[in-house]
Parts: sequence; C-alpha cells; structure tokens
Amino acid sequence: MEKANIDWSGIGFGYLPTAKRFVSNYKNGAWDDGVLTEDDKVVISECAGVIQYAQTCFEGLKAYTTEDGHIVCFRPDLNAERMLDSAARLEMPQFPKDRFIQAVVDVVAANEAYVPPYGTGATLYIRPVMFATSPVIGVKPAAEYQFRIFTTPVGPYFKGGIKPLTIRISDFDRAAPHGTGHIKAGLNYAMSLYAIVDAHNQGFDENMYLDAATRTKVEETGGANFIFVTKDGKVVTPKSNSILPSITRRSIMYVAKNILGLEAEEREVYKDELKDMAECGLCGTAAVISPVGKIVDHGTEICLPSGMNDMGPVTKKLYDTLTGIQMGRIEAPEGWIKVIK
Repeated sequence: MEKANIDWSGIGFGYLPTAKRFVSNYKNGAWDDGVLTEDDKVVISECAGVIQYAQTCFEGLKAYTTEDGHIVCFRPDLNAERMLDSAARLEMPQFPKDRFIQAVVDVVAANEAYVPPYGTGATLYIRPVMFATSPVIGVKPAAEYQFRIFTTPVGPYFKGGIKPLTIRISDFDRAAPHGTGHIKAGLNYAMSLYAIVDAHNQGFDENMYLDAATRTKVEETGGANFIFVTKDGKVVTPKSNSILPSITRRSIMYVAKNILGLEAEEREVYKDELKDMAECGLCGTAAVISPVGKIVDHGTEICLPSGMNDMGPVTKKLYDTLTGIQMGRIEAPEGWIKVIK
C-alpha cells in the first residue's frame, strides 16, 4: 500500500488523525460487535459519567515497520490485560482480551498507509480508550460505555537525539496507598498535570514521586517507571502497589536478566540510595528509555556517574536490545511480537 504523504522524519509527538478507528459501545449489559469508522468525533451527553466523575481509562502501544518489512505490534496482550484491571477498578465493563487484540490488528491494518517506513525513527502510536457515556448525576457507575481505538503517526520522542534529563524530587504526591496508582486511569494523569507544569517552570524535565505514606521510597514519574543501575552493574526497578505496571519496564527487566545476563531485581528503592546509583532511566512506550543525568532533592544535586551527555553503558545496552527486538533486528522472545502484515 502506498504510504500517506507525510514527512516522516519531520513529524513530532502529537496527534495526526488517520483514516480509520475502531468503536464498540456497551449497552444493556453487553458490548456490540464494533465497527471500523472514519468518524473521529465523539458525541455524548453533557451529563456523561466521563465528564462528571472521570470514569475513563486508556492504554498506549505502538506499531512498527520491521527491518524485513513486516508491520508488527509489541506485546498487545499485556495492554489488554492491564485495561481489564483498570476497568475492573473503575467499575467499568471489561472489554474482552481477544477482542482487544483483534481490534488493534484491525485498526493498524486499516491504517497501513500511516505506519511509518522502517528507519525513519517514526512509529504508529495506538491509543485504546474506554469511557462512560450515559448520564450520571448521582455518584455511581454509568450504565453505558464506549471502547475506542484510534491511531496517530508519531516521530521520535527525542528531537535531536537522546539527552539525559534533569528531574526533581517532588513535594506533590502522585497516588495514595490503596488508591488508583496501579491502573491506567485518566484521573491519575490529571492529578500530575499541575506538578509537571510546575517542574517545567522551575527548569526541570520531570518529577520523581516518592511514596505518599512515608516519602522515603522512589515510585515513578507522572507517566513513566524508573529503572536504576547500581555501581556493581545490577538493574533495579522500584516495587510498589501504587505505581503503574509498565509493559516497557517488565520487558526491560526480562531483557536484562534473560538476554543480557545481568542481575536484575524489582524491590523497594529508598531515596537515600539515589546517591549510590550509577545510572537512571525513565521507561515507557513513548521513548522506551529516557536517561536521567541529574536528580535534584530540594537544592541538593545528585549527579549520576553516567553524566549529562549520553546514556549510561548498561542503559544503552537495554535500550538497543529492546528497540532491536521491536524493530526486528533481534529475535524476540516467544509471544512478544504480534505480526499484523
């Protein structure tokens, strides 16, 4: 199929509508069959549950053109499972896993012209989202919902190359113990907006949130998990019930242990340990790994030995290996790659 007339190397990380999206509606206790549609508009009641009480959750994944010309997605089964958990926690109907995966395949195939060519640095971002559509004025779950998947081509998350970030330890809390930090709810991201704007205004790239109960343990940023490399080469990621279980992070930890042969563990990471770390990165779908060069704790600078110019050596190996798997340059573990075409 002929590709859309897009400057693939020049697009940024933003929304560009594509030809088709998948839409399924939940009514009278069941999901309908769903359709692929050209209509990119959503029309709902002014009293819809999503507007009144933020009943919405979402996912994010990508489609890639591999080195050998195939179009693939990376671990969509885990996105489907995470959305099941999010919906259950928000008292929303669960969209079946098999239908989620098939809808992803159908939407990407229908938008083949918008899947960027291999080597451009661009990808097709896929956004599944579910939200309450029926009117709700009393505080309770809605009766009707919509599940939608749309796509948009995006450029590299980093313009001009990957440069280490400067982040701060935030005075704001991202999520409460036993709250909703472990699911991909829209309300979690709304909660982080003030803090990230404030961080940017203060000259920082991101926030490091600590646990709300004791403020002694590292959790995550507003939209990414942390990975650390200790000075003896061990890969460590924070363990907490109030952080989002990142699919990228889980994949990185597998790569570290089972492909690169590194020692890797998920455990509680204390703020006091930060000064002893050799490398730090933020991991998520958008950039895979964003290196961190400096952490500022209320005026006290913690400068990572990996520096402010490049990724640290272990982080770079993790990044190269995972992106190599996604782009088809490295053989993937079984079940990681869903071939669409």
